[in-house]
Amino acid sequence: MKLTILGGGGFRVPLVYGALLTDRAEGRVTEVVLHDLDAGRLSAVGRVLAEQAAAVPDAPTVTTTTDLDEALRGADFIFSAIRVGGLEGRADDERVALAEGVLGQETVGAGGIAYGLRTVPVAVDIARRVARLAPDAWVINFTNPAGLVTEAMSRHLGDRVIGICDSPVGLGRRIARVLGADPNEAWIDYVGLNHLGWVRGLTIAGRDELPRLLADPDLLGSFEEGKLFGVDWLQSLGAIPNEYLHYYYFNREAVRAYQHAEKTRGAFLADQQARFYDEVGAPGAKALDVWDRTRAEREATYMSENRETAGAGERDADDLSGGYEKVALALMRAIARDERTTLILNVRNQGTLSVLDHDAVIEVPCLVDANGAHPVSVAPLPDHATGLVCSVKAVEREVLAAAGSASRATAVKAFALHPLVDSVNVARKLVEGYTSVHPGLAYLK
Repeated sequence: MKLTILGGGGFRVPLVYGALLTDRAEGRVTEVVLHDLDAGRLSAVGRVLAEQAAAVPDAPTVTTTTDLDEALRGADFIFSAIRVGGLEGRADDERVALAEGVLGQETVGAGGIAYGLRTVPVAVDIARRVARLAPDAWVINFTNPAGLVTEAMSRHLGDRVIGICDSPVGLGRRIARVLGADPNEAWIDYVGLNHLGWVRGLTIAGRDELPRLLADPDLLGSFEEGKLFGVDWLQSLGAIPNEYLHYYYFNREAVRAYQHAEKTRGAFLADQQARFYDEVGAPGAKALDVWDRTRAEREATYMSENRETAGAGERDADDLSGGYEKVALALMRAIARDERTTLILNVRNQGTLSVLDHDAVIEVPCLVDANGAHPVSVAPLPDHATGLVCSVKAVEREVLAAAGSASRATAVKAFALHPLVDSVNVARKLVEGYTSVHPGLAYLK
């Protein structure tokens, strides 16, 4: 079975390959093709993968290419993990937004819109090529903003593109652990959009245990989200929000923290990964050791400004191991081998949430089998969550419209309608700022 990874020179690719090395079952991936526009990054990641595979018999073969069509032909699965504009582009997204006093995070607010406007045209081109060159392939989208990009690709690939994110899975596992339960035995009632969802229940052996957690201040304050959001706020919500909702519920504090940080997250990662690729390329370098050390630092500093604002302290050791690669492998196994499972995924709504149309991509539990991912029926969201979901989905639709029409005015509208951008004049300044620093937005007229 052939797996193609787009963005194959990316730092997190060894996580995926490491997960593949643990799969010894029949029907496993035997061929991995890495595609990237940067041959140097491909070479560096290839060295890490070679060291990972050194002691593993019959490890999947790895080839690299900068030819997209070559990479797609004959693929059974395609992982899309591209970053249009690179980490330098992410740093610019943050800098331009913060200069206007609004959030520049890569998936939330102004930064997410800018990133989406750069990425959607490229993702659409990939989807069209997949439809032509590998029509039977399944596309698993890692590319952020994951919900928005998955929806853009679904207009050309239908339900054969599925978006994944490790945030909901990590949240569910943390809740289960604090309740003393096996996360693998829990049913997680999670619903929303990517990076904009809530756990409303966690059922173990037929009983919803979330009320017990919400009623116990000590237990509720003992894990990541309790520390981040505060016990009182979680009890008021009656649910546990995805960590990215901290940017909405504590927006002023988050913006202030990012403005006073020594470096934005994008700038930090750009510098860190530049050092990584340089080190791996040095003669005699132990590529896997360098990668492990760099990854540990990356995970430990994740959302550090938010945790500092909330006084949440350091991340727990159990939260430093990543997880999106496990979701991807579980999804691929379920489809390729008809190993039925339940995963929280980004898929077309298909009537699951009545307030959104059929084609709107949402993030919900899905039953997965050989025919793909099927969203599970869920109860309606409360009014406060419905309002936020509908508002952000409307913004995503404006981003898709702007990317499809190359309309600068529609791009301004997308920024102006976002709940975290508080002025039409600021929206105009954001579009001016982003188009001046990003060649990838030159198409907006």
